[in-house]
Amino acid sequence: MNSPLKNLLLSVALIAVPAGGFALAEMVISPSAPTTSSAVAPPGLGDLSAYKTIVTDTQAIAASGDLTAAESRITDLETLWDQNATALRQADRAAWSAVDAAADDVFSALRASSPNKASVDTALATLVSTLDAPIPAAATGPLKYVSGIAVTDESGRALPCEDLIGQLRDATAGTPPSAAVTDLQTKALERCNADDDAHSNTFAAQALAQIKG
Repeated sequence: MNSPLKNLLLSVALIAVPAGGFALAEMVISPSAPTTSSAVAPPGLGDLSAYKTIVTDTQAIAASGDLTAAESRITDLETLWDQNATALRQADRAAWSAVDAAADDVFSALRASSPNKASVDTALATLVSTLDAPIPAAATGPLKYVSGIAVTDESGRALPCEDLIGQLRDATAGTPPSAAVTDLQTKALERCNADDDAHSNTFAAQALAQIKG
């Protein structure tokens, strides 16, 4: 091997060795980013994009002035939200309550006897903001009770009427309720179907109190 060629090969070898060492060191110092499968799940209520899509659609429909169609679209949100209510409450009860309250305001605005577009727009905008950052409202006071039964959570927000109605249904299972309890149960169901948690809970708590004696 002639001297120029030997020197060239030696130079290449000397450059390649440290380059490989540097590459190895960089791999150790800067490990690859974690794969998607190992990423941490989002905190709180998780992915709310499906709900946001419905609200955005409702805003666009309301902007056109067709509040009847807007009410029809927001019902899709109500259905989806109710389907996942149990899991969402378990994930973050306070955040769930904040979104639930904002959604109830939208339902009330669109289902008023004479919906006001400005009120609808305001309620929808608030719901969008709440879905983006479902921070619970400040506590309004201690737990509230009716006939010795809690009807609110720690934030002062009325418990989901489905919770107390479920307790009432369990309490009357296998035993025919009295006429008074049946009347209160009917009123609780009516108010719950109207998204009036506060009044529904009052009737349900009174019925539970009567059953417990």
